[in-house]
Amino acid sequence: MALRLLLLLLAVSTAADALTPDAQALLAFKAAVLQDPTGALANWDATAADPCAWNGVACSSPDPGSAQPRRVVALSLPKKRLVAALPRAPLPSSLRHLNLRSNRLFGPVPPELVAGAPALQSLVLYGNALDGQLPEDLGDLAYLQILDLSSNAINGSLPSSILKCRRLRALALARNNLTGPLPAGFGAELAALERLDLSFNGFSGTIPEDIGNLSRLQGTVDLSHNHLSGPIPASLGRLPEKVYIDLTYNNLSGPIPQNGALENRGPTAFVGNPGLCGPPLKNPCAPSSNPSLPNEGGDSSAPEAAGGGKGKNKGLGKVAIVAIVLSDVVGILIIALVFFYCYWRAVSTKDRSKGHGAAAGSKGSKCGKDCGCFSRDESKTPSEHAEQYDLVALDQHVRFDLDELLKASAFVLGKSGIGIVYKVVLEDGLTMAVRRLGEGGLQRFKEFQTEVEAIGKVRHPNIVTLRAYYWSFDEKLLIYDYIPNGSLSAAIHGKPGMMTSPQLPWEARVKIMKGVAKGMSFLHEFSPKKYVHGDLRPNNVLLGTNMEPFISDFGLGRLANIAGASPFVQSDRVGLEKEQSQQSDASVSPLTSKGSCYQAPEALKTLKPSQKWDVYSYGVVLLEMITGRSPSALLETMQMDLVQWVQFCIEDKKPSADVLDPFLAQDSEREDEMIAVLKVALACVQANPERRPLMRHVAETLERLNGSS
Repeated sequence: MALRLLLLLLAVSTAADALTPDAQALLAFKAAVLQDPTGALANWDATAADPCAWNGVACSSPDPGSAQPRRVVALSLPKKRLVAALPRAPLPSSLRHLNLRSNRLFGPVPPELVAGAPALQSLVLYGNALDGQLPEDLGDLAYLQILDLSSNAINGSLPSSILKCRRLRALALARNNLTGPLPAGFGAELAALERLDLSFNGFSGTIPEDIGNLSRLQGTVDLSHNHLSGPIPASLGRLPEKVYIDLTYNNLSGPIPQNGALENRGPTAFVGNPGLCGPPLKNPCAPSSNPSLPNEGGDSSAPEAAGGGKGKNKGLGKVAIVAIVLSDVVGILIIALVFFYCYWRAVSTKDRSKGHGAAAGSKGSKCGKDCGCFSRDESKTPSEHAEQYDLVALDQHVRFDLDELLKASAFVLGKSGIGIVYKVVLEDGLTMAVRRLGEGGLQRFKEFQTEVEAIGKVRHPNIVTLRAYYWSFDEKLLIYDYIPNGSLSAAIHGKPGMMTSPQLPWEARVKIMKGVAKGMSFLHEFSPKKYVHGDLRPNNVLLGTNMEPFISDFGLGRLANIAGASPFVQSDRVGLEKEQSQQSDASVSPLTSKGSCYQAPEALKTLKPSQKWDVYSYGVVLLEMITGRSPSALLETMQMDLVQWVQFCIEDKKPSADVLDPFLAQDSEREDEMIAVLKVALACVQANPERRPLMRHVAETLERLNGSS
């Protein structure tokens, strides 16, 4: 018996000696784990010399001809419900990516974690219960690009050494207990930042003046729910205009700068700061100083300005007051005389035209043009005025004119109740999409011009750009960028006549989901008029060369109504198939049921669209991308829409393979991501509009799909 025990100990000792340093470091981490309810570390076996096969471990590629073992470069164990304190033993020195988000880690972030993995590029510990202060030598991670410690209980200040992490692209420290000012030089040293979220902490002091140097920022710069004080630096306006700046619930004061990224922002970005004033808030700023009144008599000698005069400069004298009153009375009398004179001329002209017949009427009309004070030029009707307009460019890069556009080769992409869409190829090879809104109708040119120019100012990588327009009595044209890869509907279900459905990879679908969410978030919160799309559907999402999504047709309904195109109701809108291959004259049939599949339940009660409508529509689009099922086909075959069908499957506890697109169901490794998107979609299609998330929050949630992206 003793001999057998001795042999066992020797075997274990031999196995431990055979382990690589990386494996030994990982086993030290496993030893610190108190609970592993999902068995995530079950195959971390000391008898296995190579840790590269262990769950959650990734290694470098093997070096041909080298006897050196592969090095551990990534450890990813998100959402495993691991209960542990991060060990003080160093992690593998070759580690580049550490992702332990959404577990139950507690205790401080040990300095050994930083010292032991100097090549670390991403550190994601989001959603744990870590506390204590951040390591002072955090800046020693010279290659760090992503630092996400959000939703923990970390306290203390942000170490100034973090400014040495000049490659940092994402800094997310939201929902902690961090205090103190941001380090001096924050904006100048961390110029590579693309994502910045410091919300729900206790940061104090002023916003760094050099924060405007963060020119690569994207999405939302979230400094909300802190104790930041002082004025908003004007340099904040130098951030990219597409960036949304959230400064809510701080102690900021003074006027809100109106420049760059801060210009035309709504009040929601600044609420919770009682000391702020000026637009867009309703709290006006107090004048910095009262304008001084001019010296009576023009005497501005120094002694009198200092108060050494005889009193005549301390206020207006009686003579000055009388003079002002008299001048006001005289001015009013003059205006009254001019008014009555003009009125008399107009009445006398009208009487003469009645008394002298047609000839006299002609003369009176001429006088009305040339000398009447309140005359109106009636010779130009709105349609004649509109006829004088040529092609109006909304972008300086538009180099063609109306003649070139009309001479170009055109192919019909599709038709609907609100016009025809053409693919137009100019002589120089430039391709545009041209929508013709119809002929005749109401002539509200000024209203149309205001609306179309506002739409033309919307610029976002995931929104189709309106480049130019043309208006006349019998022709209204909208000229857009041409998007070559068809619609999302065709990418999911195939084009008409296809025998088999396309197989769109999950990676491409996630890219489209994120892009549409970003575009809709921009329309809702950052566009000049904070637009509501009102008709989001896969037919209105076009795909570029690399499957990047472009939202189309926002604002189209109002433009069509102004231009006098065929009237339509929200629920009767027809999705326009904008495929390159659709070059026939076959029109798209209006299907009310097809339109209503994407519309929120409250659309039946009110005709005014809201942003919550768009959120619901986006949720249906997500469900369609996940399930691969057509909402209109479900209505026809099962008498239930897509939302009802998914909810039925969940209530019936059907396996995920029954809900997912059969092509996606084959990718079992991505099932967690698919379920995560399904949860986002179900949140978007809540029956109660108030319970639906903002598109900004949806976009941020989807950005975290891949762990740290």
